[in-house]
Amino acid sequence: MKASDFKNLGIKPFNKGLSDLGNNIYCYLQPDGGWGWSNAGLIVDGDESLIVDTLFDENLTEEMLESMKKAEPLGMKNICALINSHSNGDHCNGNNCVETKEIISSQATLEEMSHESPEMMAALIKQAPEMGPLGKYFLECFGSFNFEGVTKKLPNTTFSGETQRQVGDKVVELIEVGPAHTNGDVLVHVPSDKVVFTGDILFIEGHPILWAGPVKNWINACDRIIAMQVDFVVPGHGPVTDNRGVRAVRDYLDYIDTESRKRFESGMSAIEAAKDIDINLFSSWGDAERIAVNVNSLYREYKGEEQREEITLLFEQMAELSGLDGWYQR
Repeated sequence: MKASDFKNLGIKPFNKGLSDLGNNIYCYLQPDGGWGWSNAGLIVDGDESLIVDTLFDENLTEEMLESMKKAEPLGMKNICALINSHSNGDHCNGNNCVETKEIISSQATLEEMSHESPEMMAALIKQAPEMGPLGKYFLECFGSFNFEGVTKKLPNTTFSGETQRQVGDKVVELIEVGPAHTNGDVLVHVPSDKVVFTGDILFIEGHPILWAGPVKNWINACDRIIAMQVDFVVPGHGPVTDNRGVRAVRDYLDYIDTESRKRFESGMSAIEAAKDIDINLFSSWGDAERIAVNVNSLYREYKGEEQREEITLLFEQMAELSGLDGWYQR
């Protein structure tokens, strides 16, 4: 592997707003693709549409929906379903803004989403100025979003494994590949148009974050995307890519797993390993401090532990790494 393998992975301009992928399929992009700046999708055929994910707050989601209505006024009058690819708030906090009778997710996503709390995020934003370096980091990540205006709305249709939906004459495949990034990650594949929306199975030109695992599931999910042989891969964060971008994420996960296991077996702590692993290959990617969470999750996997570390501790570790100039440069 060389650093150039992990650069310039986008195949379309990475500009804010709706991007036309052809055949009445669109993605909504939010640079820079870092914390909270997620992507979404729109699939239209005739007078029907399906939306893939909403955004981190209702203001952002309403802005997105307006752009979709301008592009597809007929189809947006009949939104047959909204798909939530996973439980993180930056992919579902805007659910209440979408006028549809059916919100679909995996069963595991519904269970996780039930514990997600926009109210807690709003409270933390208020408390952040009194929380020292952790609060400063938290505001850098999430201070741009309005959590006070979020009305939580959960999926009302769930599945496990695989299912399909019809949008006009288009078949849309919903494929559960979690637990990986989260417990219930879902791919949304439109075979006829050679497009897949991956949710946070893919962070393009940003470090992925392994909240759940096992890592092998995530690597297998990347392999499944590659096997689809689509023209457009729409990640949960970052620019639209192709199989080169998928392989880059797969290689990152494999590399971090290999390097973490070496340090685990040598007796290093997780945070020591996170600081020690050479990630210069990925120096062009954002949010490098997420390696703290990734190594912590891998150590938990190696130990056979199911309980995740306290989330506050993980953010403290990321805050520490983000404040260390050049910590991963060798």
